[in-house]
This record gives sequence, structure tokens and C-alpha cells, in this order.
Amino acid sequence: MDQNEHTVFAHSPPDGVEGEWEPLAEHLIKVGTLAAGCAKRMGHPEVAEALGLLHDIGKNHPDFQRYIRGKGVSVDHSTAGAVYAAKHCGAKVGRLMAFAIAGHHAGLANGLAMGGGLTPLTERLRDKPVPALPAGVELPALPATWQRISGYGGFSRAFLVRMLFACLIDADRLATEAYTAKAKGEPVDRGCAIPLATLRASLTSYLSGITQKLGTPPAPVNALRARVLDSVLEKATLPPGLFSLTVPTGGGKTLASLAFALKHAEVHAEEHDLRRVVYVIPFTSIVEQTAGEFRKALAPHDAVLEHHSNFDPKNFPSKGEDDEGKDGVHKLQLATENWDWPIVVTTAVQFFESLFSNRPSRCRKLHNIAGSVIVLDEAQTLPVKFLLPCLEAIRELATHYGCSIVLCTATQPAILKRLQFEQGLENVRELAPDPLALYQELKRVTLTRIKEPQTVDALAARLRTEPQILCIVNNRRHARDLHRAIQDQPGARLLTTSLCAAHRRAILADIKADLVEGRPVRLVATSLIEAGVDISFPVVLRAEAGIESIAQAAGRCNREGELAPELGKVLIFKPADHENHKPPPELSEFAKTAGLILDKHDDPLSLAAIEDYFKELYWLRTAHDGLDAAKILKSLDVTCKSLNFPFADIANAFQIIKDSQAPIIVPYKPAKDDIDKLLNDLNYVKRPGAIARALQQYIVQVPRDSRRKLTAAGAVRLIRCEEFGDQFAVLDNGHLYDDIEGLDWDDPTYMDAKSLICGG
Repeated sequence: MDQNEHTVFAHSPPDGVEGEWEPLAEHLIKVGTLAAGCAKRMGHPEVAEALGLLHDIGKNHPDFQRYIRGKGVSVDHSTAGAVYAAKHCGAKVGRLMAFAIAGHHAGLANGLAMGGGLTPLTERLRDKPVPALPAGVELPALPATWQRISGYGGFSRAFLVRMLFACLIDADRLATEAYTAKAKGEPVDRGCAIPLATLRASLTSYLSGITQKLGTPPAPVNALRARVLDSVLEKATLPPGLFSLTVPTGGGKTLASLAFALKHAEVHAEEHDLRRVVYVIPFTSIVEQTAGEFRKALAPHDAVLEHHSNFDPKNFPSKGEDDEGKDGVHKLQLATENWDWPIVVTTAVQFFESLFSNRPSRCRKLHNIAGSVIVLDEAQTLPVKFLLPCLEAIRELATHYGCSIVLCTATQPAILKRLQFEQGLENVRELAPDPLALYQELKRVTLTRIKEPQTVDALAARLRTEPQILCIVNNRRHARDLHRAIQDQPGARLLTTSLCAAHRRAILADIKADLVEGRPVRLVATSLIEAGVDISFPVVLRAEAGIESIAQAAGRCNREGELAPELGKVLIFKPADHENHKPPPELSEFAKTAGLILDKHDDPLSLAAIEDYFKELYWLRTAHDGLDAAKILKSLDVTCKSLNFPFADIANAFQIIKDSQAPIIVPYKPAKDDIDKLLNDLNYVKRPGAIARALQQYIVQVPRDSRRKLTAAGAVRLIRCEEFGDQFAVLDNGHLYDDIEGLDWDDPTYMDAKSLICGG
């Protein structure tokens, strides 16, 4: 298109590309249409459409038009739409809209005070002239939106803003992505259109195949798993809402919950528009394991997206609150997902931190959670200090966003309403057949507590006496030190998150083969072995941890009932005091509470012990704000009427893991060619999302400060950091990634002595 001085544009063609410029009205209408589609399942399409039509009207200003033509500097173009919404869309609804429009580049700001480096909304709106709508843009009539939400509390109103914000962000990114791709003649690789009914048929076939291999009659544990599966499928026709699936470890709840979710979504697809499954897992380390199990079960269809925090950038380059570049490509360079897939496997950190985030990259996917079946695996491990905000989010998704939520747990559902816990969830329907009976039937081990604290030498001595034994400790350094103490023993193995996912998969495959053949396996591991890993040892040692972790560890012992129950042995021990062997801060509270229970109960997995555990961990804390340590709910109640929500402050406070981790791409030798190709391709792409997904299996997470030191020492380099920020960090000092122990970041300058010998 001729870029004459009278035409108002939103974007110019990407650098080095000859093509048509995008008129502003055309961009606004596209974004409005897409945003309305995103919000359809929430019941607010007109509001979302208006957000799309208003978000960039500031580009109508002569200063921006000079900038886009290369004759000036970038200017604020998001405030104008916010001012218009606040003035013309109703005092209350307009203010809610203003939050989303003003924040569509830098993030949702606080209403009144500075926070997160963002100017508060009130200040951005103060004394600003009301702009005119660009030619060709007309807002839809807004229905009685305020009347519909006037009864909402502060939490619900703020939640709605964040969901509408997500609609705007995703629509804006998708429209800009389509424009730049068309200008460059490139296809847009996004989403997956495989129907859930097709996936359910594949899963049914897979489960039938497993049943046929079991023989007649099946072993007791397999018969129990079949009963669980039959029960959840029978109850999949129940109306959407809240469910629990209480099945002890080893009872087959992972595939049973997926089977329920797919059938439930299919049954209610037409009336309730359920369209995807979001599977939320407590730990990053087992995301790829669960996703791999699902891919195997759903083959040949590639319909599973795994998304954790590996490539969510903390330090993305920005020149200001409205920086996007003349062509809009800057906002597409983050490897963020919008969850437009039939099945999403993610972590509790990613899921819940996104629900309380203010960042566009984190919030973008939120609207796609509406109309989902959400499975919360190990639901009792929700973060204690944020438990009440998390429960409120669960209620909100079920009540206002058409979600069904399944609380999966191997113990008792600890977050249900009861006399001691009035804030718990209500109207939760159990999917399992008689959980109490299942517990008795699946009791396959004897559990003993070792009274004396165990040093590394003491544990090593125990490991040497057993040919097949698993020892689970609470951090990577403890696991490394213990493995070094037994590395001369046959079958000594180490499994921690210092190894990338592809490396861990290969080790697990070898371990499983050795166990089947009766060869020695002395495995030292961190908690990553406890969930999503189908493996069985006759003896398991477990460092003191939360009761839910002890239950998971017990699930790796005599898993198939191959031994008599009294022959499966689980030994709980307290590690001897050592600075490097303490549990991470986020787990230490669980371990401390479990210690109290272990002192009182011979069987810490008994129903009485579990009751005591959650009474100490959750229910007794409600009187002194221990379950909402950041007072998030109170801050939203206080600002309910004024609508001055502290979005930036809440996002900063809601950090499940304070010591944030950062990814490093490691040189895993068996995949060297694949990794090299992906890294080379990364030098040329504008949108790195597909490459980021492929690289996830070659990532090791380290403390962010440790990665900074590695980078400063030249051991790690950032790829295209001017464009991608700190998303992609690759390990250049390959000596730091060991074939057995994985990544060691303690000494960034380490070199293998053998490599220093000429010809070595």
C-alpha cells in the first residue's frame, strides 16, 4: 500500500521485506474480532471487541505516524485507548477496560501507586485529552455488563480484568503475527485442531490394548485400576463443576483422570463448550514424563503441549511501556504459548502464577483456560502461603468460566470445606469407587522410621547391602554426594534435575530394563522419581518430607504387588545435619510438619495420620492469615468498590518459588546434532516458540544468580539477547555437563583435566 501522508498505519512491513503497510483501522478491527472470539466462552465478547478496537487508537496521533515513517521516536500509544474507554464506556466498566488497554504492552499496573516499574492507571489517565476514534472504527453497543458483574466481589472483578486482558493480548499478538507472516510469505505455525473425540478414541484403544495384555484373571492391582477407570468413565456424564479423584499411588489415576477429562469434555462439548484438557503437575521435573505418557497413549496424534517456565523471560529488552517497534515484531519474539492445544501439560507454578500475573506473556493464555477440564494432580500440594487465593481461583474458574476441575490426590482431599476449614471447596464430587477401600487394597508396603539421623556414609552402607534399592533425598547436592559414596557399586545410578529431561529418560529406560532382568540397581534420586514414573523397587529409603511425598515414595515400592505387602519396605530417615543436604525452603515446611506426625503415628499414611497432617499444615493456619501470607484477598476486597486493583503488587507477591530458576541449554551428547541444528535455526527466526518447545528436553534449571555467574565467566552465552532477552542461554563450557551427574554450576571455570592433556 502506498504510504502517503494521509493514510494512518498501525504497522510497517518487517525489516528487509517489501510489502503492504497495515492500516490502523484494519488492525483494530482484526484485533477486535479476534478478541471477541476469545471472550465468547466468558460471556463478554462485546467488551473484548471494544478492547481490541481501542487498544491502539493512540497510533492515530501525528507523532506516532511520524515515528512509523522513520521521522521521529516511539511515543505512548496505549494511554489514548484507556482514556477513551474510561470516558465513553461507563465509569466502572470503562475503568476495568482501561487497565487492559493501558497495560497491553508493559503489563497491568496498580490502580493508585507505582509498582513493578509501571505508572499507576490513575496517573496515566489524569488530565489526558479524550481522543477521537480513527476513521472506519465504530464501537459495539456494550450490554448491561456492569449489572451482570455488580454482585461480584473484588477477587472476581479483578479476575475478569485479567481474563479480558488475556483476550486482548492474544488477539493483538495473533493479528500482528498473521500480518508479518503474510508480508514475509511465511506460514503461521500455531495451535492444534485435533478434536477431543478423536483423542478419546485413541486413548480408549490404548487402554483396551493394555487390558488385553494383562491376561485372565488380571492381577489384583490391575483389577483395581480397571475398577477406577470404569468408575470415572461412568461419572463423566455428570454436570461440569468440581470433582475429586482420590486414588492411592499406583492406582492408575494419571490415565484414569485423562480418560475422565476427555469423555467429560466430549459429553459436554455442545452444551457447555468444553474444548481442552489442562493437566497441572506439581513439579517441573515430571512434566515431560507425564506429557510423554500422554503422547504414547494418544498416538499417532501429536496433540500434547507441555509448558512450564523454561522460556518465560525475566529480562526482556524494552525501551519503554509502549515499545513494540514499527512493524510490531518485537512483541512476537517471546517464546510464549497461548495454550491453543487440545491437551496442555503444565506445572502448578506456571498455572497459578499466570492466574495472578500482570505480564502480557504470562497472561496471554488465560482466556484459553475458560471451557477447559482442569486436572490438578496432587492437589494437596498447593502452596501453603497462597492456598486461599488458589482456592478462590479454582472456584472462580468453575463458577464463571465454564471449567470442570478434578482434584487428583493419593491421600485425602485436604482442601475441601469442613468444620476446621470453612474456606475449603464445596460441592466436590468424588470419582473414585470407595477411596477408603482402595487404600486398604493398595497397601503394599511396611513403613518404618529410622530414629537416628543418617549421614552419607550410613546411607551408603545401607545401599551396599541391597542389590535393588531406591534412595530419595530432598536436594541435588545431597543426591550427588550420596551417589559418589557408592559409585563403585554395581548398578549405582543418579537421577536429579541436574540432568536434562532427555538424559533422564534414557537413564530411566536403562534402569527399568535392569530391574526387569534382575540386575543390580542402586538408584539415588531427588523427588522427581516420585510422580509420573512407573517404576518399582523392593526397598525404598526416603528422606523426611511431606506426607504426600512419603506416599509417593511408597508408590515406587512393590508397585505392582509383585511381593507380599510385608516384603515391600519403605524406610523414612532424617538426614544428618549438613548445610548442603537441607530441603529447599518451599519443601522444608512440609517436612517439618510431617516430622510431627511421624512422632505420633506408626503408619504416617494411615487416614488418622493424614488427617493430623493437614490439620497442622492447613487448617490451624486460617486464624492468622497463614494461608494468604501476602494478603491478596484482603487487598482485592479493599479495592472492590474503587476498582483501584493492585495488579502489579499482587503479581510481585504471588511467587510460589522465590528463588527463581533460569534455564540453560546443555550439550547432551546423544542429541548433539539435534541441539546444534535447533541452536543454529534460532539465529534466523523471528518467532522462536516452536524451537523453544523442541529445546525444552535439553534444559537444566539453575538458580538465576548462578546462571549470571556462569554467563559472566564465559561458560554460558545468551542467544540474540538484544531481541530475545534472557530466554535462550546455552552452555559453552561442555566440561560442566557430566555424563553421570549432569550440570555442575559451582565452578564456572572448571575444565576436565583429561582435556588439558595433549592428545587426551
